[in-house]
Amino acid sequence: MMKKILLALLVLGTTVGTASAQVEIGIKLSPSVAYLRADAPQQYSFKSEKSKLGIGGGLVVDYFFGQNYAFGTGLQLTSKGGTVSYQANIVTQDNEQKISLQYLEIPLTVKLFTNDITTDTKLYFQLGGKIGGLVAARIDGEKFYQSGGEKSSKHFIIPDAALLGGFGAEYQVGQSTKVFAGLSYHHGLANVDRYFEKTLNFNDVSLKNGEVALDLGIKF
Repeated sequence: MMKKILLALLVLGTTVGTASAQVEIGIKLSPSVAYLRADAPQQYSFKSEKSKLGIGGGLVVDYFFGQNYAFGTGLQLTSKGGTVSYQANIVTQDNEQKISLQYLEIPLTVKLFTNDITTDTKLYFQLGGKIGGLVAARIDGEKFYQSGGEKSSKHFIIPDAALLGGFGAEYQVGQSTKVFAGLSYHHGLANVDRYFEKTLNFNDVSLKNGEVALDLGIKF
């Protein structure tokens, strides 16, 4: 799946480049607060308990198709997860899992830039989505889940998708160098859990990712 996505991104980049669009490439670092949105029947006492601090980052690519309009994409490593609690049956005490997930993601967004609000400074607004795949997972800090000895990554569905919205400011510091800072919200759309339904036989359980990130970067 990821190979097909990367190939499509390469083809898109070649097409846009052929059309002589302006391309800006950079890197970013994104400290974040991630959490899991838990949904399940009341009988399981299933809920999200704690958020998780993480850090991600990667490649930023903006393809401008107008003076103030760009297609924003790239390739980024993102940290997600959180802590959930549940009750396996009515006679046992509550259980808790601290979940840490890492995804390789491709944003597919539109970025809208204002004219200069002060010298060499613009505001931007970003809206769209992102797709990605799970590359690593830990449960309670372990790569292997204690009760069965299975890899923690086996407990989660690999593909993920999310809506993305954000805003920030961009400042030009040289002829082609810009620095930017902003906030972004990432709303997971897909259920990422396969453990609770398949292993514990919980019905209608879903875990969806959520994230609020501070985006700090530079474009060349």
